[in-house]
Formats: sequence, C-alpha cells, structure tokens
Amino acid sequence: MKASSINELKQELVNTPAPALVDLCLRLARFKKENKELLTYLLFEAHDTSAYIKSVKDTMALQFADINKSNVYFVKKTLRKILRTARKYIRYSGLEVVEVELLIYFCGLMKELNISINKHPVLLNMYEGQLKRINKALAGLHEDLQYDYLKSVHKL
Repeated sequence: MKASSINELKQELVNTPAPALVDLCLRLARFKKENKELLTYLLFEAHDTSAYIKSVKDTMALQFADINKSNVYFVKKTLRKILRTARKYIRYSGLEVVEVELLIYFCGLMKELNISINKHPVLLNMYEGQLKRINKALAGLHEDLQYDYLKSVHKL
C-alpha cells in the first residue's frame, strides 16, 4: 500500500465530518505510543509551553539521576537515550524556544556529571553537537530572546 501525500490527506480530512475525525484520531492513537503522546501534547499541553518545558526538564533530571557512572560505556548509552527522548519532546512542540531550553538544560546536566568530557571523544562530540543545534535554533528566535539565551550558552 502506497502512502498518500500530505496534500491529499489534508483534502480528505477537510471533507470528513467531525465525528469521523474523532474516530480517526483515536484509531491512530491506538497503534503507536508516539501518536498517543503527540495527541496528548496537542490536546493538553500545547497551550502552556512553560509547564511543558518544566515537565520535560523534570523527566530529564530523573533520567540523569539514574545514570550508571561505573563505566563510560553506560554513561554514553544513557546520555544517548536521554537525548533521544528530549528530541522527541522537542519534535512534538516544534518551537525553537523549547528546543533551546531543553538542549541548554541537557548540556548543563551533562557538565554536572563530573565526568571528563574532554577525555572521551564520543561524549565531547555529543556535547558539541548539541551546542551546534542550540546555536542553529537560536538563529530562528527573536533578538531579545537570542540575547537572553546566549548568556546561558556562553556559560556552557
């Protein structure tokens, strides 16, 4: 089965009655956890960005607290997992502000791990990659917000 284009789907959804749209959304939510999470974000959390950012930061902090620091391999794997979930939440919102805030928070927590990032190239590359993503997202923000966030970035 070939998937339809976004434009074709949009045309069909515009012509679909409201009760049928509800059924389609619920059916989509049943099949994949990400669809359910995205629908939850859109319905309950999209209106309050600051509360959403705070809840994601709390989740990230819990994940950082559970890192096994006995071996760098475990640290690397856990950091990748945390970064994957952070990117998923960033993708749900689609806002540069959310991306900048969460990535700055991730980099700050990564520096607080008391593990020498410079000795391990994988960790250094991960850290520098997030700084690049932050700077790229900063370019899309308003000048006043850029100035505020640049202070935080320079501390990193």
